[in-house]
Amino acid sequence: MKNLVVLTGAGMSAESGLKTFRDMGGLWEEYDVTEVASPVAWDNNRALVLRFYNERRKQLYEVEPNNGHLGLAMLEKYFKVQIITQNVDDLHERAGSTNILHLHGELKKVRSTFDPLLVYELDGWELKEGDNCEKGSQLRPHIVWFGEAVPAIEEAVPIVQNADLFVIVGTSLNVYPAAGLVDYLSGEVPVYLIDPNPVNASLPNLKLIQEGAGKGVEVLAQLLLENDNKK
Repeated sequence: MKNLVVLTGAGMSAESGLKTFRDMGGLWEEYDVTEVASPVAWDNNRALVLRFYNERRKQLYEVEPNNGHLGLAMLEKYFKVQIITQNVDDLHERAGSTNILHLHGELKKVRSTFDPLLVYELDGWELKEGDNCEKGSQLRPHIVWFGEAVPAIEEAVPIVQNADLFVIVGTSLNVYPAAGLVDYLSGEVPVYLIDPNPVNASLPNLKLIQEGAGKGVEVLAQLLLENDNKK
């Protein structure tokens, strides 16, 4: 089976009704990004950071995977699909995809502020002051904040290097280091970019599917399966 690697961003989950990072309940208008999603924010106003992520987590429990998520899961019947996502939601998992790498962490998980290797599934949507790890330190969202390293990027590079087909859904390729992953593609690899808006991209072997995530993945599946059947 061919290796189909998919890079997904916020636009992938927007069709599920999940608000994107920058329009979360007006918090972005009220506060600077560094005041809710950075180590400095955690030190200066922990209650606000907890509230911000609790609201995001609560909303996640209210939405379902869309046709885009479901379509990518279906493609596992025909390809070895590896999803690399910038999203912190679990909609890919809930849709049935089995190989997912979260670059920026996972919203439903929390980790120790003392030992980052202590990661836990959060029971419910609310993380509170005084919720501690087994070593007695406060738990924090298992999210890569602004100013923090993205350790999973090292795992993503060889996945991209081994891609036979590469798909981009719901991301403008402006967020680094994720955007830099395309630099590791072989020049011969076909690239499909799903976006409802015109995109100014200069990737070799690029095919633009100008649709939203749900319809775009449907078109993608038709193209891939038609091409596969011709061989």
